[in-house]
Amino acid sequence: MKTRETAPTQPMTLAFDVTVSSIQDLSPNFRRITFGGYSLRDFGVSGDTLDLRIKLMVPSLDNAGQQIPLPAFNMNQSGWYQAWLALDPARRGSMRTYTVRGSRLDSVYPEIDVDFVMHFDAPGHVNQNSGPAATWAQHARPGDALTIIGPNNRAAQCRTAETYGGIEWRPGLAERVLLAGDETAVPAISAILESLPSYMSGHAFLEVPEAGDFQDLKTAADVDITWLPRGAAIGRSRPHGELLQHAVRAAVPVPGWVGIKAADGGAGPEPENVNVDRDILWETPARMETAAIGASRNPALPAGAMPFYAWIAGEAAVIKDIRRYLVRDVGIDRKQVAFMGYWRQGKAEG
Repeated sequence: MKTRETAPTQPMTLAFDVTVSSIQDLSPNFRRITFGGYSLRDFGVSGDTLDLRIKLMVPSLDNAGQQIPLPAFNMNQSGWYQAWLALDPARRGSMRTYTVRGSRLDSVYPEIDVDFVMHFDAPGHVNQNSGPAATWAQHARPGDALTIIGPNNRAAQCRTAETYGGIEWRPGLAERVLLAGDETAVPAISAILESLPSYMSGHAFLEVPEAGDFQDLKTAADVDITWLPRGAAIGRSRPHGELLQHAVRAAVPVPGWVGIKAADGGAGPEPENVNVDRDILWETPARMETAAIGASRNPALPAGAMPFYAWIAGEAAVIKDIRRYLVRDVGIDRKQVAFMGYWRQGKAEG
């Protein structure tokens, strides 16, 4: 019998050919597309999907809104990504990152759910500045084909099991948590909340375009879930991220929660500046462990060894400001927070 140590190494990711099973408009700005396919029998990770990221190979659309068939896609071929980039963009389509919102992988016909933020200008009319994924999702119909790049569930039983980089939620020993994000982070936060055990407590803040985008989320944990609609009752929309930043500051005020700061109780160091117009802001405990990003307030403690953990994602400039506040002003150890700039204002992200 082959043990985990002696079993052959499996590829961490595979390409899965799927089709659209169903489409559901969850709210004015969220559309859920369910993808199905027998190939998904090989999809998945060990345990809950949490904030699992996957890549969607989105077909291009012609002038009539019809899909242009994707070329053959073979990840087993060395240099597949470079070969894909070399193709005519109109033929190869686009690669975009999304979160698995839900899955039914043990069903006779396996399926996964992906929630799209649609950026509608008016009901049924997606914003002309939306990215290729949202545009594709507007025109998607049951039976449409698409390729997903995601985790190989066989890798969970071999030496590569701990190296798949699609999940950042790693609270470790923390029992008090903070989740905060804009609409692009709603699927991940929703899935995380559903997985939390009853002994956890804390706050979850979700900023969305309007009150109609509130969703009925469930969790066994003692976590207060707060929706923050930018569209105010007076008809004026608040700036993106303003409500989220205020909520985080109110929930984690200086001098901070008991047990989350360094023993000296002082403010933390200024985090390295990230040019969010040029670079990706993606700072997580796993990356800090492997890349030694910056100085830890508690170098003797590994990531996940403290009682507080935060997961923050959304527009990069907003996340950068929240990062500075939590790390510098409150003094939270950077190994206890995942900061992820999912997108940048002014750039098509979906």
